[in-house]
Amino acid sequence: MDIEAVRTFVTVADTGQFQEAAVELRISQQAVSKRVAGLERVLGVTLFVRTARGAHPTPDGQAFLPHAREVLRAVERAAASVRPGDRVLRVDVLHRRIAPALAVRGFYQAHPGTDLDVVTLADTNVTGAAEAVRDGGIDATFRAVPVGALPDGISAERVLDDPLQLLVGPRHPLASARSLAPADLAGHRIWIPGIKQGTEWAAYYDRLAEDFGLRIDAVGPDFGTEALMDSIADSAALATLVGSRDRYMWPAAHDLRRIPVVGPTPVYPHVFLYRTGNPHPVLAALRRYLVQVRPKPPADAWTPGWAR
Repeated sequence: MDIEAVRTFVTVADTGQFQEAAVELRISQQAVSKRVAGLERVLGVTLFVRTARGAHPTPDGQAFLPHAREVLRAVERAAASVRPGDRVLRVDVLHRRIAPALAVRGFYQAHPGTDLDVVTLADTNVTGAAEAVRDGGIDATFRAVPVGALPDGISAERVLDDPLQLLVGPRHPLASARSLAPADLAGHRIWIPGIKQGTEWAAYYDRLAEDFGLRIDAVGPDFGTEALMDSIADSAALATLVGSRDRYMWPAAHDLRRIPVVGPTPVYPHVFLYRTGNPHPVLAALRRYLVQVRPKPPADAWTPGWAR
């Protein structure tokens, strides 16, 4: 069924005149007549009765009219779903309490009412996330990106280097330290449950452990962030690593300690990935915001040699 013919039928019904419909649609009256006649042939009915006072829908035309309006509304919704500026911007973050998610929240607070959909593709590595951006499943993502790992058509901007901190409970041997060097963590168990091999963040922690002789493991089930904080608070041996800008929550009674790691300072390199040429206006505004608030990385920053 020709959508423009349906649109023409509705316009004639609303104006009551073929000539008025032609003016509104900016086509000739002959074109209006041809479109209506074509639609009548497809439907096998007569849609209008023409009189000296204009064109009036027949009983079949009256029955068809509300459905024709709904067809046009559906077409408009479909077009709006992919029209830049008319659809929501979908941004992927690995976790809703880590630094990139908080940066996106800061953008929303600076631009209230912006249409944003924040999603988490937690089980997807950088290759899968980049493909989702390229294929249009999401508009952007934050990932640590190996050099040369991106498909054609994907742009990358390093927008956030987040220094790591050691998180320990009050009975941990390192709990009273004001800061620690990576070498100071050797011999202590650093527990990060839920590490998924094959992801870029698993590769990050593997290289961190290798370069500084650390013990980082994911032994045991992952019961979520709250359970991790409970375990750290109750243990004199467990520690974990968090980003300095991550915002995890725990009861005050846990008395957890966040200790900066410096000399060098391991930073997690969050890279903003988006499809090159994506015209969505909110994407452009988000990119500008991320660049504007981008923190200066530490002078002694450490990142894996494979990171972009």
